[in-house]
Amino acid sequence: MPDSASRPLRVFLCHSSSDKPPVRELYQKLSAEGWMDVWLDEEKLLPGQDWDYEIERALDNSDAVIVTLSTGSVSKEGYVQKELRFALDIALEKPEGTIFILPVRLDDCERPRRLRPIQGIDYFPPERRELTYARLRRSLELRANALGIITETAESKPAPVKTTKEASEVESKREISQVVKHRSIIKFAPGGHVIYTFVKIEFVEVPAGKFVMGSSDQDDEKPQHTVDIPYDYFMARFPVTNAQYAAYVKAKAIIHPVSSWEKKGDHPVVNVSWDDAMAYCQWLNDLRRTELPSGVVLRLPTEAEWEKAARGTDGLIYPWGNTFDKNKCNTDESGKNDTTSVGAYSPQGDSPYGAADMVGNVWEWTHSLFETYPYETDDGREDENVSGRHVQRGGSFIGTYQLARSASRYRGDPNFLDFVGFRVVVAPPIP
Repeated sequence: MPDSASRPLRVFLCHSSSDKPPVRELYQKLSAEGWMDVWLDEEKLLPGQDWDYEIERALDNSDAVIVTLSTGSVSKEGYVQKELRFALDIALEKPEGTIFILPVRLDDCERPRRLRPIQGIDYFPPERRELTYARLRRSLELRANALGIITETAESKPAPVKTTKEASEVESKREISQVVKHRSIIKFAPGGHVIYTFVKIEFVEVPAGKFVMGSSDQDDEKPQHTVDIPYDYFMARFPVTNAQYAAYVKAKAIIHPVSSWEKKGDHPVVNVSWDDAMAYCQWLNDLRRTELPSGVVLRLPTEAEWEKAARGTDGLIYPWGNTFDKNKCNTDESGKNDTTSVGAYSPQGDSPYGAADMVGNVWEWTHSLFETYPYETDDGREDENVSGRHVQRGGSFIGTYQLARSASRYRGDPNFLDFVGFRVVVAPPIP
């Protein structure tokens, strides 16, 4: 088999900045396949790098170029036209019949003259996107097969039992995240986010990298600072529900913390202490140990992991943006006066990564002790053997919009748990 079998298919996304939403959705779908390395400027370009040089180098190294077209992009000068000319020049060097340039229309625009001989597809209207994506994926799969690149999908790959050999194959954190993806069932949420169902729980991926933590609004959120999380991780899409917690309660022969929970099976569980949440995670790890790849566990998210999953890398005040909207979360302003079903405010209230209910509904335990900022992983706040109050995040249905900010943090009180729950994360174990 050619050497290329051990590498992913390199795909370049050529687009206009005005087309970011659909292009971002396309990027997430393609990346979720697990056998493609997709080049998108906002993901790949680093501060200080030369745009022209890096883009031309990426195009030159690409196995396929997806050219997204819209009324706005085809009618103005700029990087789209420049990238297209460069890609067409590269295409002339390819053997006849090679799938290299794939035109994708985002609206009913006129295709550039030089692209008209190449079969394209229409990524609109929204209700046809899944069908269109399947055709686009098939073309990329044919290109990968021609290069000898393996395209085994997450849907078709079984979840094997962990072995010593596998442990040696997932030495890097990036490889570990790929194993999780390959063992997941993948679907796309209404908002376009990629959802990974792993160990019977829905997760969203949060990529490694830096984000802005804290704010300048409250003393316990100061100073606002940059935190670098050096690994990919998977945040549960929803908080743990009453029904999910019931399986743990049954296994441990204990009493469910929510009376008549059956009437609210899809609501987040409440009345759980930090110790209860930790015990649930331990039980879940024991239950799913043959499904977990070496190097990751199911646990409570650290305070930093939680905040990044809630606000993304743009420092959003709320998961959806910088303006409060009572129609996007269950807080006091919404007037529900009770918990709501998980996902009731999805996708409109989702975070940039697709996590739902990150603010409002119930406070959520994190793994971290409540300490002053800046956040440091090795200053003792993640030491499970140290006693103290742990951080709760997200606000609740009885809290105001101020507590529903992504940066808001609360020193958890073990005596007040009526509206406190938690969610889990798939991530490396805490050192």
